[in-house]
Amino acid sequence: MPASLWLALVPVLLLNAISSAQNGENHPPLRVGIVGLVHGHVHGFLEQSRHSPQIEIVGISDPDRQLLSQAASKYGFDQAQLFTDLDAMIAKTHPQAVLVYTNTYDHRSVVETCARKGVHVMMEKPLAVSLEDAMAIETAARSGKIHVLVNYETSWYPSNHAAYDLVHEGALGDVRKVVVHDGHNGPKEIGVEPEFLAWLTDPKRNGGGALFDFGCYGADLMTWLMDGRRPQTVTAVTQQIKPQIYARVDDEATIILTYPKALAIIQASWNWPFDRKDMEVYGQSGYVITVKRDDIRVRRAAEAAEEKIAAKPVPPPYDSELTYFRAVIIEGAKEDNLSSLETNVIVTEILDAARRSAMEGRTIQLRVSR
Repeated sequence: MPASLWLALVPVLLLNAISSAQNGENHPPLRVGIVGLVHGHVHGFLEQSRHSPQIEIVGISDPDRQLLSQAASKYGFDQAQLFTDLDAMIAKTHPQAVLVYTNTYDHRSVVETCARKGVHVMMEKPLAVSLEDAMAIETAARSGKIHVLVNYETSWYPSNHAAYDLVHEGALGDVRKVVVHDGHNGPKEIGVEPEFLAWLTDPKRNGGGALFDFGCYGADLMTWLMDGRRPQTVTAVTQQIKPQIYARVDDEATIILTYPKALAIIQASWNWPFDRKDMEVYGQSGYVITVKRDDIRVRRAAEAAEEKIAAKPVPPPYDSELTYFRAVIIEGAKEDNLSSLETNVIVTEILDAARRSAMEGRTIQLRVSR
């Protein structure tokens, strides 16, 4: 090839190489271990993603042999991939990262084990059952130099990202009030698996009921919208509307967060007549309301009519949990603030304070620094 032609091709070749690297084409699949089979979201993940070219599931650990056997039968895992002990699974299969589907109380011990082995972690929301556990997780992650990420379904919603963009473009003026609704008509009512229901209704293993199960979404979104700022006060009211079903935990929770010039109302419920995950953001000069996953309703001035708009797709790798997790671990992609450990320690601080507020019947003033 003539030197002049080769020199002309160099920029094109470099661009192609960069594009391939960004798309993960030059990287092998992420070696992943599954930790826990008691969180119902594990089944959706295994049904949809176990054959994804982005990952290779190398092992599964859960102390319940029956759940392991059921998973092997249903999803075709080899017996050599099944472990009742996390340490043994890591030692034998050498995962680069784990996806955690345990109860929330066990998140701390899983992270501490993985941090000692240099194995990255993504868990189902929320991060922890207490601020003490969240800070222990943060310490372990730093010590082990691992990523600890928290997966929320709502992190991948184009509607939420569209709302965030409007706020940060200044299209609505400064945020004054945010109202977040999350939940459904109850875990038993929607037919979750027995092993899932058992810990969702256990205050130790879940941290609470609807308060932790669904309050975490609003706390996460508000912390994100407020650029990581912690609220000044947390006030919460919880109820047991269905004590015959949820005798040990709340099934209804409302959390109020105050900031110097803004307020958030987080409504978490196992009593909605239907599933919902939506948010209202009110600024000085306009508002945006998310409509399910893909649309928003926007009004930007007093004289303007409300518009319903389809939200733009979220660009990869921030559009799905697997793409994102793999990109962070293998390609060094930047962590998204919705799932970051820093944000989710604040989320846990909010939930911890909300639980105390509901129990003690008073507003909790957060300390200026922890």
